[in-house]
Amino acid sequence: MQQDEVAARVRQVIDAAGVSAREFARRIVIDPSKLSRSLNGTRRFTAAELARIADIGGVDVGLLIGAAGTADPAGGTAGGAAGGAAGGAASAVSPARSPSAPRPAPPSPEGGRPLQIVRETVRLIAERGFHAVRVADIAAACRTSTAAIHYHFPGRDELLEAAVRWCMDEDTRRRADATAGTRHAGDELRLLIELQTPRTEQQRRQWCVWLDLWAEAARSTTVGRLHVEYYRQWRGTVAEVIRRGVEQGVFRPVDVDGAALALTALIDGLASQVLAAEPGSPGTGAQSMHDALIAHVDACLTAPDPSR
Repeated sequence: MQQDEVAARVRQVIDAAGVSAREFARRIVIDPSKLSRSLNGTRRFTAAELARIADIGGVDVGLLIGAAGTADPAGGTAGGAAGGAAGGAASAVSPARSPSAPRPAPPSPEGGRPLQIVRETVRLIAERGFHAVRVADIAAACRTSTAAIHYHFPGRDELLEAAVRWCMDEDTRRRADATAGTRHAGDELRLLIELQTPRTEQQRRQWCVWLDLWAEAARSTTVGRLHVEYYRQWRGTVAEVIRRGVEQGVFRPVDVDGAALALTALIDGLASQVLAAEPGSPGTGAQSMHDALIAHVDACLTAPDPSR
């Protein structure tokens, strides 16, 4: 099937979902630039990407590639020619109904099977570390088969990349939600600090994942690029808040980028100490971390009160 025809069908799925291409990329857990290049015809969709698109869009893969579908190990259907659309060969597992027929699949997990797989992968990485997590463990957590995991994410590298991207997107979304409507830069910076302080089980789990992925980033080019991208965005967010604080007179005139680098590095260092320490150890708890960060902001950033 011609690549442009596959791209046109994928566009129809995105339009039917009523979301932007960037949001759809988040839902199928791929780099938005990859989706954009595939839609523009400069990159082929992989078979696994088409499977995830079909799952999130609630359509048959056969509909996307213009061919009869095949048995989907996850319980839905897959296109036997999906590999051809991705530049490889695939064989039909069984005859299928018309590609336009509705899928008789069981109720999909919240957000679809791909996001469930990624969420469970992240949870298991936080509990055990990436290299201790087997595909069989992820399948068991999702109550599905290992074939279903490989159907959406053929290899561990692709699954790790998806897990890192999902963590990045979730962290960015939480920051945006928490600071929405906050105009005072000092208050916004304190909110960002609070979000990065590992008080809750969810925050501690997120930090455990980040620590594991930092180590992986030193060995993996793909994860390393994602790591660089995330920290560029994160430091940019902090720098923008500091810049607005200087303009508002809340913060003293400083080297904005240097101040953002120092603060984010301090957050990382303190968080790693909190997670490594025994619970209840003096001076290494979440509150101590929070107090140290606020003290740093007050000493290095906060403008003197002219009334004093």
